[in-house]
Amino acid sequence: MFMDVQTGGPVRPTKWAWRYLVWAGVPLLVGLLLARYAGPGLPTVASKAEAVVGSDWAHHLASPLGLFLLQLLVLLLVAKGAGALLKRFGQPAVIGEMAAGLMMGPLLLGSLLPQVNGALFPAASLGPLGMLSQLGVLMFLLVAGAELDLGALRGRRRFAFTVSHAGIAVPFVLGVVLAIWLYPQHGPQGVSFTAFALFVGISMSITAFPVLLRILADRGITHTSLGQTAIACAALGDATAWCLLALIVAAAQATGWLPASLNLLCVVAFIALMLGLVKPWFARQTIAPGREGRWLLGILLLSLASALVTEVLGIHALFGAFAAGVAVSSNAQLRQLLVARVEPFAVTLLLPLFFAMTGLRMRADALHSSDILLCVVVIAVATVGKLLGTWSAARSTGMASREAWRLGALMNTRGLMELIVLNLGYELGLLGDRLFAVLVIMALVTTAMTGPLLNLIERRKA
Repeated sequence: MFMDVQTGGPVRPTKWAWRYLVWAGVPLLVGLLLARYAGPGLPTVASKAEAVVGSDWAHHLASPLGLFLLQLLVLLLVAKGAGALLKRFGQPAVIGEMAAGLMMGPLLLGSLLPQVNGALFPAASLGPLGMLSQLGVLMFLLVAGAELDLGALRGRRRFAFTVSHAGIAVPFVLGVVLAIWLYPQHGPQGVSFTAFALFVGISMSITAFPVLLRILADRGITHTSLGQTAIACAALGDATAWCLLALIVAAAQATGWLPASLNLLCVVAFIALMLGLVKPWFARQTIAPGREGRWLLGILLLSLASALVTEVLGIHALFGAFAAGVAVSSNAQLRQLLVARVEPFAVTLLLPLFFAMTGLRMRADALHSSDILLCVVVIAVATVGKLLGTWSAARSTGMASREAWRLGALMNTRGLMELIVLNLGYELGLLGDRLFAVLVIMALVTTAMTGPLLNLIERRKA
């Protein structure tokens, strides 16, 4: 039964149906009949166009919006499916998503099904896809910077400084030594050995702080002494590595000593401004209930403005977003707000696009059969550098040998941060196609080996 609005009493369904037919059905029917028969006839050209375009699914699918929605749907299904599969084998889901993005490029899909790859990712569609993936990386680095709670280093500051910087310095030196061997064959034309060697060195030194947090949570050791120590070392190491990378990029982008000095001075001034003024200001703020939306908008605007500033300064927009996140990290309320509202959107929807763009940048002929040895050497240098640097520094401070090895295995996690750094080097022309592909494989392997390496260390102790 239905209720009468005026009387409040029930109305029979048949009576209600007649009312609906009179006041809604009849006017709609009259309008349709007038639109169909009352107007003048269509021109011949227009009718032909309607006959061709109407219900042409392939035409609509090939439109920019249709193709973009198809790409997004395929990439999300493949990435999340691969992530769920690898999670069953004890690996972080992000490794599966990274691998899935690489498989969608010319290296695998383009080799097995070149027609499908060409239809799904035509060259004309890569521009908008790349811009949206860059936005996803900006939002991810904003959250990653906010998660770097450097205030939590109290009590572990000296230890974290020693271990994290040793975990950067040792693989950095080994990377520079490796660059001496790599430069004759893999140094891009027009790139000096200094810029090439510095970038290879820093690419060996990265630790993926966000991925490390997820590995610790999956293994249930976040709140243990080892977990807190690893978080402190990774947080400080991440911040230091990104500062060094910003200086290296600023120097590599300059065309002489004077522009290089000016770029470096501007980068240092920007970092000092964000850490000396903006970060303390955020720390003093209190977010009133109901004002979260305004604060979130303000943080996003700050992130975009900082990204624009660093892009104009000659480094990359990614550094500005990361610096904005570090400035926000001093306020626990804002940090939780970003993690709750921005991170799910960036990680779930936008980062698979970045993984796919990384895979699409890898050419089908990027790897040769002789590069297998190169992959093994690069992975060995990266792993030994992290393990040796972290273990030796931790042992010198009195940490037990087994715990020092476990800490070194955790610091060897490179993950998404390494892919971001490698894409930056590729965009700047510091890496060629072959070395870019090798370093991407190194990022995947060193991240995937973290869990098995920890299990091996624990079994040997047992």
